[in-house]
Amino acid sequence: MGPLVPDIVSPNLNYIVALIIGIFFGAILEQAGFSTSKKLVGLFYGYDFTVLRVFFTAGLVAMVGLLAFDHYGLIDMSLVYINPTFLWSAIIGGLIMGLGFVIGGFCPGTSVCAAAIGKIDAMIFIIGAFIGVLIFAEGYPLFEGLYKAANLGNPQIFQTLGISQGLFAFIMVIIALFAFYITNIIENKVNKIDQPAIKTTPYFTSVLVIGVILGFMSFGFSDRKADLLKLIEDKNYVMSAFGEHNCTDTTNSSAMICPDEFALCLLKIEECNRMQIFDFRSPEERKALPLPKSTPMTLDDLFAKEPNKLLTILHRENIFVANDELTERKMAIIATKLGYKRIKILKGGLEGFKKEILEYKPIDNPQTIAERDRNKFRLYAQTKIPEILKKYKPAENTKSDKPKRVLGGC
Repeated sequence: MGPLVPDIVSPNLNYIVALIIGIFFGAILEQAGFSTSKKLVGLFYGYDFTVLRVFFTAGLVAMVGLLAFDHYGLIDMSLVYINPTFLWSAIIGGLIMGLGFVIGGFCPGTSVCAAAIGKIDAMIFIIGAFIGVLIFAEGYPLFEGLYKAANLGNPQIFQTLGISQGLFAFIMVIIALFAFYITNIIENKVNKIDQPAIKTTPYFTSVLVIGVILGFMSFGFSDRKADLLKLIEDKNYVMSAFGEHNCTDTTNSSAMICPDEFALCLLKIEECNRMQIFDFRSPEERKALPLPKSTPMTLDDLFAKEPNKLLTILHRENIFVANDELTERKMAIIATKLGYKRIKILKGGLEGFKKEILEYKPIDNPQTIAERDRNKFRLYAQTKIPEILKKYKPAENTKSDKPKRVLGGC
């Protein structure tokens, strides 16, 4: 269900929606002729390449659609399950399935579609599939070595080729259009039809136009995470993004909070509900200096759907903290570019906070009221804050609350 679950469609309602979509999917397959074995095996005999065109088109639309959803943050790609590649079992299994496709005239999905409208050959095909599943399950100890041989992990072709996702998508669209052209030539030759492979009909024109649009759209949906990571490599940009904040100027409104303001919130932690602290330190660093009511966060969490839901709570300031201000600035820039509001950073980072507050050295002979007040507050905070911090244990990382990948696939 992609971006609809769980934000719009609840996990329980998801099953009902999936059932409805499945019914429509089966109806469309049947109307397209995919419940007819002659049409399906036409791919292997060369007289009908409808199967290739349909599945190639579906794959391209899904590919460009995922690029778009990922680019606009509508889907969490880290939750999209990619089947691991076991080379030898994939080759042997593919040969067995291909042979079964040619002999039986169906693939698993189309056989169910055909059986649903009462075709006996499809029902027999499904029985055969269940027998095959039973044989594999019962004989798994014998097949396990071959099944798990040559584990290549979860490779993605564009990464293997060392190219961008957009370029790979564009190449696939070009290959698809070329494949459609070649298969038209083959169909005409096998069926002894004397006509050009490409005709200036609305159908062929629309296919070409849609293909070109999909191809060029793929370049517009770059890898959002890669783009933002490249953006924060520029240190000058990072340091100028939030400007400078003068903590002595109370009228100066910026995306920073001063150590004294942060200390005041910690001193009144049970009452300080306007701030949400997001801690970008490592677990070891959080354990050494735990921050009460803080939420552990990582760079990857910013791009995920579940861990960052706290960032969208209204009327709360989202305070990003790390050991150094540079890291805070980088995380805040990414969060801002992703569309999150009310992002602030701790001036000087936690190292600066420790120096200014926890390790504060009072001003000798303060001359002004501001200096006397600063001495009084910081010396008080220096004593009380460590006592408050001792009461809190570092929170577990938000990844433990992150939804697991949903296994599945055809």
